[in-house]
Amino acid sequence: MATERYNPRDAEPRWQQAWDDQKVFETDNEDPREKYYVLEMFPYPSGRIHMGHVRNYAMGDVVARYKRARGYNVLHPMGWDAFGMPAENAAMERGVHPATWTYQNIASMKAQLKVMGLSLDWSREFATCDVEYYQRQQHLFLDFLDKGLVYRKQSKVNWDPVDNTVLANEQVIDGRGWRSGALVEQRELTQWFFRITDFSQDLLDSLDTLDQWPEKVRLMQKNWIGRSEGLSIRWEIVPDTGAGDESEVAVYTTRADTLFGASFIAIAADHPLARQAAASSSEIDTFCDECRRAGTSLAALETAEKKGIDTGIRVRHPLDPSWELPVYVANFVLMDYGTGAIFGCPSGDQRDLDFARKYDLPVVPVVMPKDGDAATFTVGDEAYVGDGVLINSRFLDGLTIEDAFERVAERLEQTMIAGAPQAERKVNFRLRDWGISRQRYWGCPIPVIHCDDCGVVPVPKADLPVKLPDDVTFDKPGNPLDRHATWRHVSCPNCGKDARRETDTMDTFVDSSWYFARFTAPWEDNPTDPKIASHWLPVDQYIGGIEHAILHLLYSRFFTRAMKAVGHIALDEPFKGLFTQGMVVHETYSRGEGAQREWVTPAEINILENDGKRQATLIETGEPIAIGSIEKMSKSKKNVVDPDDIIASYGADTARFFVLSDSPPERDVIWSEAGVEGSHRFVQRVWRLISEAASFLRETDASPAKHGEALAVSQLAHKTLKAVQADYEKLAFNKAVARLYELVNALAAPLTQVAEGKADLATVAAAKDATSILISLMAPMMPHLAEQCWVEIGGTGLIAQRDWPIFDAVLVAENEMTLPIQINGKKRADLTIARDADQTAIENAVLAIDAVKAALNGQSPKKIIVVPQRIVNVVV
Repeated sequence: MATERYNPRDAEPRWQQAWDDQKVFETDNEDPREKYYVLEMFPYPSGRIHMGHVRNYAMGDVVARYKRARGYNVLHPMGWDAFGMPAENAAMERGVHPATWTYQNIASMKAQLKVMGLSLDWSREFATCDVEYYQRQQHLFLDFLDKGLVYRKQSKVNWDPVDNTVLANEQVIDGRGWRSGALVEQRELTQWFFRITDFSQDLLDSLDTLDQWPEKVRLMQKNWIGRSEGLSIRWEIVPDTGAGDESEVAVYTTRADTLFGASFIAIAADHPLARQAAASSSEIDTFCDECRRAGTSLAALETAEKKGIDTGIRVRHPLDPSWELPVYVANFVLMDYGTGAIFGCPSGDQRDLDFARKYDLPVVPVVMPKDGDAATFTVGDEAYVGDGVLINSRFLDGLTIEDAFERVAERLEQTMIAGAPQAERKVNFRLRDWGISRQRYWGCPIPVIHCDDCGVVPVPKADLPVKLPDDVTFDKPGNPLDRHATWRHVSCPNCGKDARRETDTMDTFVDSSWYFARFTAPWEDNPTDPKIASHWLPVDQYIGGIEHAILHLLYSRFFTRAMKAVGHIALDEPFKGLFTQGMVVHETYSRGEGAQREWVTPAEINILENDGKRQATLIETGEPIAIGSIEKMSKSKKNVVDPDDIIASYGADTARFFVLSDSPPERDVIWSEAGVEGSHRFVQRVWRLISEAASFLRETDASPAKHGEALAVSQLAHKTLKAVQADYEKLAFNKAVARLYELVNALAAPLTQVAEGKADLATVAAAKDATSILISLMAPMMPHLAEQCWVEIGGTGLIAQRDWPIFDAVLVAENEMTLPIQINGKKRADLTIARDADQTAIENAVLAIDAVKAALNGQSPKKIIVVPQRIVNVVV
């Protein structure tokens, strides 16, 4: 019987309205059921969602809907990471207020997300630019300040001359600002810092407890924290070599074993020795200024050309006072790391080798492979960084790296200089305190006041929030708060005299470092309700991009510890499970070459396949278009697909199903029109099979078959239920999709029989049971279609509120086994046979195997040994 096609434009809004009307996804903190907190990294309100958002939020929604069906009280909230430079740039470019631009974008993106049918608790929604949110963030800042976790100091910073703001090291990419692309400069500014280094060891050690995080993310964090065990060595300065009153320079190293390969000392441009040398040399002074203008990120230092200048200062080698080494100012050494000074061993470090070759400094190999020849081993254009034994190192020759380090450490610990050991063992961390000051308007105001008499005075909590003024202008570069006529002028809370507000605002990473805790009770006057926050946290499943593996996750881990220290929560780790999904990628299309190349959007072209070759043409003119590489969807290369267009054409369920089906979720998904059309055909096929049989299914109670022709379908349905349940637990969505295709293929024949009135009652009951299972399995991925199908077969209530089905243990039991067959103790074949087969049946089946027949050559076996359900040995 013919049936109408499934119409998502009609069905999807209706079911979304039904869920909203019944407040299905609003979470009650008092619900006694076991909690489950699933959260996707909240978006920046740029104005439009993209296919990466669709994939990210579809994944989280599958988890939320599945866990809800399994009986958990699920928290699945949504908000907006809304402060930041793009809003200020928009204000300057478009002449609109950042708040206007931001909230318009939020409204637009929220409407798009609603159309996706996500099971979100919108009652907890907030934006980080809401006064109600950043008031509580200011509260946290004051608590941290009171606890000693916040301080202020003058420091060198990365300055973006276009965005006119400070950038964290991690926001400097190849020496340029991550948003503006401008060459970054270094400046000295007084900044506010969070003491993240107080937790360095704990942040490192606790990574071992995060066994539901990707190993690559834990390794990235481990490397970023960068714990090392080494020696702090005092190098004596040769008198009268230009060091003034300084008598020594301290160097921290993890490779004291390579000391005999040292050929120079390199110091940072801001090292006291460098400043002293610069005071008497304009050439050195100019070079130091050049270093300060470069970026301070490690990436910038690694990629920059290694440069230096000889200060004229000389130091004595700690193991041989007669050996003098030159001291250079080098552009790859920073004061913020270690002591601001290193010793260069060119044979064992590529950076040092490049530097030594450039300035014609000695290169002495001191480590070679264990099987190497010390007489012939040399270092060419590449440093030797592998394991091995010491050479050219006097009393260390022949020792391993570890033993040589210990020997050096013991000797220098016992060598005294000016009444103190020449070296001491130290633990060092690469991690530095988090500078949060940003010279911009659109951020959370730092709640302190500067008074000439009282100094830095915290804003009393009773006076919070410190609200951003609305009447600001963006007609000039820089921070509008600095030039506001009245906002910055305030009375001192202590003495009542005229004072000034802090005009720096907080780094936007602060906003996203605790939002997951605020979601647990966003109506509270305090930042959290500690009891409720500690109940919901940690987040059971956190989902987001690998690009946030270091900064956001590390800062959130620090913030959780800091909030615990001031009594707002009672745990250390914010995210129990972490999943980093791949990107959505697409072919690129263009015309022209080189500087004349013009990118073309997928919507503008038509692709035809001719003799196995794909050809693209411009729809409007027929002009040939070049098909390029597959890359991340980006506005710059125009290889983007608008989710609104896909949903309008195919429906939200098709879009969701495709982004979940095409590849493992941790890998990139390649967007293709053919793939989307395939998903849409599957949606229509499921609807056609179920709706055509619905009139018969409606009148029958679901009951799996225990025997007969329908048994195979019931077995497959319950096995699929068990398997997809495991897939959802592991976030293996693409595997679940493949199983749904298999189940639908198996259901096609019995459902067609039912639709044609040719099925007996047992088959109809089994088909309804299998169909009910199918609907429950697809509901997390295609919730609208599932609701429509559920009603069609006579289901009551919403599928979104239905419990997860329970598989029949008998039906999922494997009724076959595979036994290895040995002939005289050597495996020669396998036998697949019913698990309950008796010994006689097994022996008969074994004798029918070709390999056994060939071995017997017409003779009877001497013996057949059957080890039940394990192995069979034929003795000939």
